[in-house]
Amino acid sequence: MATISTMSSLLTSAQTGVFASKVAVIGPVREAMRAYQVNFANQPGGAVLDGRDIGTVICPDADVKLFIQADSKARMERRARQLEARGETVDRYALYHQIEERDARDMANPHGGFYRASDAHLLDTTLMGIEAALRAAVAIIDEVMARKGKH
Repeated sequence: MATISTMSSLLTSAQTGVFASKVAVIGPVREAMRAYQVNFANQPGGAVLDGRDIGTVICPDADVKLFIQADSKARMERRARQLEARGETVDRYALYHQIEERDARDMANPHGGFYRASDAHLLDTTLMGIEAALRAAVAIIDEVMARKGKH
């Protein structure tokens, strides 16, 4: 039986992201995943989800939506460092092109929603470290929830 750590590594591997993007264009697969994600999002106490179509397809009525973006080079560097920290060898040129190809494929996916929802708050993390990005996200969430009287 795989450990949680092993499963997490498998789910966040570079190859898993590529495969997920490729199978997401298959309507029945996408619908099964959508149903699972919607059910997860509606659990008692709520949930925090991330993904390319969470605010547009999975949770269009979410209290707060963030559209987090960073340029491909910054994303490639972050991903490369993450993989290298696990001891994986990284071809940055290939990784950059995987990111670009996945973006293009996901934007063209007729079953997806890889675009910014009209009520999503844009957070560009290109020049931010993880701590700064987290602080910026929390600030947006706090402001929105305070305006809604839910915080």
